[in-house]
Amino acid sequence: MESLPLPLGDDAPQAPLAERLRPQTPAEVIGQQHLLGEGKPLRVAFDSGRLHSMILWGPPGVGKTTLARLMADGFEAQFIQISAVLGGVKDIREAVERAQVAQTTGRRTVVFVDEVHRFNKAQQDAFLPHVESGLFTFIGATTENPSFEVNSALLSRATVHVLKSLGDADMVVLLARAQALLAAPPLTDAARDRLVGYADGDARRLLNAYENLARTAGKAKNIDEALLERSLGEQLRRYDKGGEQFYDTISALHKAVRGSDPDAALYWFVRMLDGGVDPRYAARRLVRMASEDIGLADPRALRMALDAAETYERLGTPEGELALAQAVVFLAMAPKSNAVYTAYKAVKAFVAQDGTRAVPLHLRNAPTKLMKDLDYGRDYRYAHDEEGGFAAGENYWPDDIKPPRFYEPVPRGLELRIGERLEELRRLNGEAQTRPAKKTR
Repeated sequence: MESLPLPLGDDAPQAPLAERLRPQTPAEVIGQQHLLGEGKPLRVAFDSGRLHSMILWGPPGVGKTTLARLMADGFEAQFIQISAVLGGVKDIREAVERAQVAQTTGRRTVVFVDEVHRFNKAQQDAFLPHVESGLFTFIGATTENPSFEVNSALLSRATVHVLKSLGDADMVVLLARAQALLAAPPLTDAARDRLVGYADGDARRLLNAYENLARTAGKAKNIDEALLERSLGEQLRRYDKGGEQFYDTISALHKAVRGSDPDAALYWFVRMLDGGVDPRYAARRLVRMASEDIGLADPRALRMALDAAETYERLGTPEGELALAQAVVFLAMAPKSNAVYTAYKAVKAFVAQDGTRAVPLHLRNAPTKLMKDLDYGRDYRYAHDEEGGFAAGENYWPDDIKPPRFYEPVPRGLELRIGERLEELRRLNGEAQTRPAKKTR
């Protein structure tokens, strides 16, 4: 029987709003249609009656526990939940005993392990024989990449399903359900959008904030931004996802790195994290900076940014954020060059306005006799057979084009040496005389 909500002013204890709104059927689930839509993996499992062990991987508040409960309910199975944060071997042993008792009555069991990545190898291995014997179906939930955090033996016996953050439209639907349940005043559009931005795809975060907000609202006619700020206080993001200040802060980080100010770069980086930005997004921005603003002046910068991003994937928050901070400082202190970035944009513009020119015969591939008979690849000079590994005077451009210059190294970092090498090669090309055809490859 569906429980009715108590009045907002009633002091009687009741379950949190997120629990009261927990879906009772797969059809009530908001989002995750890539798993629950027609013909999708979990929908097929429900419809076919074939329950399988799985890992549910996704950010907080997207329905991992809900899906596990629905799986158990859908198959009339005993549902046993273990928290890897609070539990241990004793809890696993008790779950096994309960599953054995249920098995004697012909009832199936689902053992759900929340935050499964918190269990060590021995604890994870303890599930293996019981999963293999079919004593129970194992469902693990994790916010971390299971490739790194879940034992390969357990991972091989479970299907990994990736859950996504709820979209803004999904969150609006969830808010409408919450408002109806609580009979709360309506949100203004601005307050609603800001609350959705604050939740950032986390349904639990949205509902917890909204429940407090509704209680604060009292008999107000509506809930506006002022009431939102009074209710959430410091919890409310200092900039909204997708808003102007969000992009201004990213811009400030990028410009501080480009300007070689490590202190300012760290400041804006921490401001982004403090504002609730996904550290993975910050990592992607750092990778971009390494190519756009440092490039070949210090090629280590790109590797540093990629390593930091991978480290964050392994460690998560907060440990992995230090690796990103290290990359921020390295990028800020690295010599700067936008020569490759500038050259790339120039070539794109050139190709966009230029016609499609034929590839010269000597540069064409000749894998067949017919192509060789048509002079494909003829007179091509193999650079490795030339003095110094350089075929001075060879032309690598279409025949009807005057070779332009796009890439101009800056006199900083490694590009200082690259520039010297490029000038030497250009000098050799300029001095090259007509030579007899060399051996072709």
